Amino acid sequence: MAYTFQGYRRPDGKIGARNLVAVIPSVICANDVGQAICRQVQGTIGYFHHQGCCQLPLDLKRVTDTLSNLGQSANVGAALIVSLGCEGTDHERIVEEIRATGKPVDIIRIQELGGTSRAIQAGIDAAQRMVQEISGLQRETADISELTMSIKCGASDTTSGMASNCVIGYVADKLVDLGATVIFGETTEFLGGEHILARRAVGGETGPVGQCIYRIVDEMEKRAMAIGEDMRGGQPTPGNIAGGLSSIEEKSLGAIVKSGHRPIQGVLEYCDRADGKKGLWIKDSPGREPEILTGMAATGAQVMMFSTGRGAPQGFPSMPVIKICGNPNTYERMQHDMDLNAGRIITGEKTIEEVGEEAFALLLEVLNGRMTKNEALGYYGSMDIFCLGPVI
Repeated sequence: MAYTFQGYRRPDGKIGARNLVAVIPSVICANDVGQAICRQVQGTIGYFHHQGCCQLPLDLKRVTDTLSNLGQSANVGAALIVSLGCEGTDHERIVEEIRATGKPVDIIRIQELGGTSRAIQAGIDAAQRMVQEISGLQRETADISELTMSIKCGASDTTSGMASNCVIGYVADKLVDLGATVIFGETTEFLGGEHILARRAVGGETGPVGQCIYRIVDEMEKRAMAIGEDMRGGQPTPGNIAGGLSSIEEKSLGAIVKSGHRPIQGVLEYCDRADGKKGLWIKDSPGREPEILTGMAATGAQVMMFSTGRGAPQGFPSMPVIKICGNPNTYERMQHDMDLNAGRIITGEKTIEEVGEEAFALLLEVLNGRMTKNEALGYYGSMDIFCLGPVI
């Protein structure tokens, strides 16, 4: 059976599930101007992060790459860069790379314009113009193989690994079989289960992909050890433990279920895009929502499926986040935040396959324009960029 959805075709051929004007501060110092623009102009979203200056060159490049990739997302129809003028990120490269996709892009420079109030006015004018320019675009039919879906779990409890992660794994397998792309990450939650993932790698556990999986887990552990800490003090979280997860190994075994069963094609670094990559891929990323959701959206994912047991309500500005809840009690309490009740698996009302098909049908609806609950509530403001070095 062929599956399609209705999306926005961009000049570079990519297909978007949303049609937004992205306001992109190139540095934290420009956030307030960007927020003022978004408050005034409907149809805009903002990427308000805490990076962009007084960082190591490696991290300044990571921030530049990430912001550029966010602007190139197929869900973004046009982009406005808000620059202070003296930041460490390469704001000109961001503009050039987004412009190369063929979509409208503009930049305002706060210092050159004479300060905050003038920059806000110029930004409002530019954003309004771009919203009007893209507002008439019509959706067209796209094959499901053009989809890149990211997956994550957060605020997990014992039901996550038994229900909601299993549902997402079912959808992940189905999408891979249909020729789509699925990206999963949270390297911190591979610990204790990395050998299972490595065995699923193309080329086997001893091949390049399998060895790369071992490498990213080792590097993640060493980052904590480098400052004299054991990461097990932060993972599992207090909420995970209260939800019945006794160790990072137990949490990892439940977390990796959401990746399904298909072979792992490779490992992407945090800033990498998934252009032209099919099948199941890992993105080396942390587990905390603001950073991993940013990394997944920068990959080019048009949508995310997010498993939760205790109830994680937040989304992302330009990437719809579908919340699959494994705990029936949490779903009952937080049904205005949760999109699908996988807790019916726990109560015996439904099978994994039955809820998996419901999740797949909901995915198609969201791709066609249905808002997720966090989109409808506007609960998507917390985002940030994962950096490796200190602020200097």
